[in-house]
Amino acid sequence: MTQEQPPETPTGDEQPADPEPAPPRRPQPDPSEYDSERNAAARARGLAAPYIAGGRDPDPEEGLREERRYLRLLLIMVIAIVAAGFVIGIGIQLFLTATGGG
Repeated sequence: MTQEQPPETPTGDEQPADPEPAPPRRPQPDPSEYDSERNAAARARGLAAPYIAGGRDPDPEEGLREERRYLRLLLIMVIAIVAAGFVIGIGIQLFLTATGGG
């Protein structure tokens, strides 16, 4: 008679076969940038981090042109929606008047 041995149970001391890679480390802040305009503004606001995400727009004229184009498009769409409401309302009224329902 042979007796089968139970499978070994893993203990807490064993390392997993494929450990997850460590997350990348954040770069250290540049000491020369400590007194930059953005960092000084962040410290003045009492922020914990000496950095405000964002920056200066390298080409503000292009951004302003794009904003004006989108503003014109927005106004055209609003006018089209309002005008469509009038056209549909007039069309329904004419239909009801022609069929004797209004």
